[in-house]
Amino acid sequence: MAAIVQGIAASKALTPPIFNTFHLPSLPGTRKPASFIVRSDATRPKSARHLTTSALATKSDGAAAPHTISKQGHELLLFEALREGLEEEMERDPRVCIMGEDVGHYGGSYKVTKGLAPKYGDLRVLDTPIAENSFTGMAIGAAMTGLRPIVEGMNMGFLLLAFNQISNNCGMLHYTSGGQFTIPVVIRGPGGVGRQLGAEHSQRLESYFQSIPGIQMVACSTPYNAKGLMKAAIRSENPVILFEHVLLYNLKETIPDEEYICSLEEAEMVRPGEHITILTYSRMRYHVMQAAKTLVNKGYDPEVIDIRSLKPFDLYTIGNSIKKTHRVLIVEECMRTGGIGASLTAAINENFHDYLDAPVVCLSSQDVPTPYAGTLEEWTVVQPAQIVTAVEQLCQ
Repeated sequence: MAAIVQGIAASKALTPPIFNTFHLPSLPGTRKPASFIVRSDATRPKSARHLTTSALATKSDGAAAPHTISKQGHELLLFEALREGLEEEMERDPRVCIMGEDVGHYGGSYKVTKGLAPKYGDLRVLDTPIAENSFTGMAIGAAMTGLRPIVEGMNMGFLLLAFNQISNNCGMLHYTSGGQFTIPVVIRGPGGVGRQLGAEHSQRLESYFQSIPGIQMVACSTPYNAKGLMKAAIRSENPVILFEHVLLYNLKETIPDEEYICSLEEAEMVRPGEHITILTYSRMRYHVMQAAKTLVNKGYDPEVIDIRSLKPFDLYTIGNSIKKTHRVLIVEECMRTGGIGASLTAAINENFHDYLDAPVVCLSSQDVPTPYAGTLEEWTVVQPAQIVTAVEQLCQ
C-alpha cells in the first residue's frame, strides 16, 4: 500500500485548493434526473464535486436532458450489484482500492468483495487486522495522497471504534487544510436490525454520523440504486458513508446493462400519490410499500418517497410532494431520539410549515437495545400495520 501511495504522490500533484461559499441555497425551478447514463471514461461535472453544506440539496441550473435506459438488463442480488459497481470503478480508475477485515481472499463477510482480490491483487484489495481505527485512518491518509479508498466496516457498529478518525479527520481535513486536501473516501458496510443478531450487531447508526460536518450520507434500498450510489460515491471528491442493510443483500432486481450512476443528493419517487407523503429509506421502504397495498384497498392514495440521501436531504423533491399532499408521515428504522426522522421533521417544519394541514408524524424504532428474541425484536421496529394506522389517523 505504501508503494502505491508513493507512486501516486510522485505522478500526480495534490488537488488545488477548493473554497466553498457557505450560504442557504434557494430552490431553483429546474432539476436534473435522478440517474443518468455515463460513458466509462466520463468525469463528474465540477458542480457535483462540492459538498452541499446545508440540509437542502440544490439542483443544477443546467439540467441535462433525460437519458433513455435500454430495456435489456441483467438480474442481480443487491450484494452482487454492489460488487459490480466496485469492480467497474476499480477497472476504470487504478486509484480505487478496498481495505477492511476479510475483504480480500475471504470475499467480505457478505461477499460484496468476492473475487476482487485475485483479480486486482493484495495491494488494491487489502485485508487488514481487526483494528478499525487504524485502517480507517490509513484510508484517510491514502485519500489525502491521491488514492480513492473504500473502507468496509464488516458491520457499521464496528466503525464506532473509528469515530475519531471519521469525525476529526475524514470530515474536517478539507476545511482545516484550507482546501489543500480532498478526502475522496467511501465508508460502507451493513447495518440495521437483522434477524436475531443481538444488540451490538443490530444498530442503526445513521444519526451518529449525521452531525459530522463535511460528511455525505446515502442509504441504498434496491440493487439498482445500490450500484448507482456506490459508483457515484467512489467518484465523489467528498467523504461518503454508504449505509447498506443486512436484510436487503439478497434482494433481486433487473438492472441496466449500460453504465449508470445515481445522484448522491436526490430522493427517489417510489409511488406517486395524492393524499399523504410517506418519507422512508433502506429496509423500511418495503414495510411502507406493504402498507401501501392495504391503504389503496382502503381508498387512500399515498405518495412514497425513498429519501435515499440522508445528508443532505433532497428538500426539492420532498417539498414538491408536501405542496401536493399537505400531510407527511416519516417511517424509519433509526432511533426516535435524535434520529434521521427528527432532523427531517425539523427541516420540513422550517421550510414547508405553511403547506401542512396536519403535524408531521414520525414512526421510529424504540429507544432500546435491540433484543435477541425474535418476537421482541419485531416490537422494536416499525411494522406495516402501524404505518396503516398512522395514515388513517393523519388523513381523517
